[in-house]
Amino acid sequence: MGDGAERRVARRFTMTLPLRVFPHESSGPELKAQTRDVSYRGLYFLSEAKFDVGNLIDFVITLPEQVTQSGEVNIRCQGQIVRVEPASNGTLGIAAKIDRYEFLHAA
Repeated sequence: MGDGAERRVARRFTMTLPLRVFPHESSGPELKAQTRDVSYRGLYFLSEAKFDVGNLIDFVITLPEQVTQSGEVNIRCQGQIVRVEPASNGTLGIAAKIDRYEFLHAA
């Protein structure tokens, strides 16, 4: 497996989208972040907060009107942190797989 071949099966889309992250089963504060890329199986986002590999997270991705061609769409997801790495400007790059998701109704 050391040939450097791409192993992802889901197409990734490079998108900077607003992301709200909620600590799983905790009353901690909501964290604001931004995605770097997204697929239907996972995402990579940048955050100033520390995350540990294996931790479960809940998050909401907001798709803007420019993407949906109608109105903003919020997608609530549950997932798990699979990788944490240093990024630029003191932020961390966080890779998470998406285990479940649901579209939220407009308010």
